[in-house]
Amino acid sequence: MDSSPDASPETQPRPRRQISQRAKIIGIVIALLVAAGVGWLAWSVTRDSAATPPAAGGASKGPRGPLATTVGTATAERADLPVVLEALGTVTPTSTATVRPQVSGVLKAVYFTEGQMVKAGQLLAQIDPRQFEIALMQASGSQMKDQAQLENAKLSLERFRTLLGQDSIARQEVDTQAALVKQLEATVITSRANENNARLNLNYARITAPISGRVGLRVVDVGNLVGSNDAEGIAVITQLAPIDVEFAIPQDQIPEVQLRIREGAKLPVQALDRTRTDVLDTGEFGSLDNQVDTATGTVRAKARFPNPKGTLFPNQFVNVRLLLRTITGAVVVPVTALRLSGSGDFVYVLNQAERTVSQRPVTRGQATVDKVQIVKGLEAGDVVITEGADRLKDGSAVTLPGAGPPPTGAGKGQGKRERGAGGRVKGGPGGAADGVAPNTPAAEPVKK
Repeated sequence: MDSSPDASPETQPRPRRQISQRAKIIGIVIALLVAAGVGWLAWSVTRDSAATPPAAGGASKGPRGPLATTVGTATAERADLPVVLEALGTVTPTSTATVRPQVSGVLKAVYFTEGQMVKAGQLLAQIDPRQFEIALMQASGSQMKDQAQLENAKLSLERFRTLLGQDSIARQEVDTQAALVKQLEATVITSRANENNARLNLNYARITAPISGRVGLRVVDVGNLVGSNDAEGIAVITQLAPIDVEFAIPQDQIPEVQLRIREGAKLPVQALDRTRTDVLDTGEFGSLDNQVDTATGTVRAKARFPNPKGTLFPNQFVNVRLLLRTITGAVVVPVTALRLSGSGDFVYVLNQAERTVSQRPVTRGQATVDKVQIVKGLEAGDVVITEGADRLKDGSAVTLPGAGPPPTGAGKGQGKRERGAGGRVKGGPGGAADGVAPNTPAAEPVKK
């Protein structure tokens, strides 16, 4: 049996285990060194950031203070604020007429085209007039006959009265003849009425437009028998100019509308398209209904528009904008500047010197889509926060996008209040923090 050291199974794996343990120890030491280096680097960067003075606009404070919030601002200004009532309206024609024939007959001709603009009294269609012409001739003949009989009776009455004066005839015959004359006069009146009725029927054979407007689609063709009992008639005429728009006004705003009406004011009304970008026409407020709709809590109103270009079409839905009045010289701010809390409305006002904000309670007034009136609590020229206010509270520091350095003297003594990484108060001329060289750009004093 070979007893050489190389062949011993107990001595063969021992150097390998020692090498493995030695490698683990080295790896642990390297990892600790790397972790210590990363920690030192982070501490160094944090100390340098804390020692660096805040940039223009108060970008941040030290590690012990909250970071400044970047905000958007707007200036309160005086402007004329229109008080506008907006609603959804429906275009309704001022007049609509269904053209029906007054007499029955065969439609002989049609003189209009579908969609044509017509004027009142314009000939639209013609019914075969021959039967009405014959009826007029008969009525005229009967009237002439009755008129002749009346004339003859009057002559006989004159003769009877002459003979009565000569005492040559009895008075009874004279009275009888006088009664006959009155009877024939009534007959003549009846005959004349029949003649006029026949002439009127002949005129009705000419179908004319009762109103001015646009003719709709034709519902009957030439050759058909038409009459006054036809439900659809011959055509429908709708008046387009002027035209009305009906809309609803909330009952809470009715007193203000009535006040303006009693003052004799002419309230302008605009009709806008569905997107509220184009003004279709401008008109004037017309009237209010006499009762409130209990289902909606609104009152129907009507405005009239001249509609010269025909931009408003019957039964069209439009957006109505009614101008009630205009507030002159109102202090207004963007709607986004107004905040709401449990104690009421407020805004954040920018303190430009310190670059901080103050919470100020206000009283709102009238509002438009993008502007709101501040009745109390704000003056023209005050700068308010419009963006980023959700992250603010009273006294918060803010940053203005693109803002330059603070105004001269705005942060006087601020360098004395800055604290370095070690928490010591710095009061040097340049306000340099601990760990920052005086010749660095962040701590270089302002040259005079």
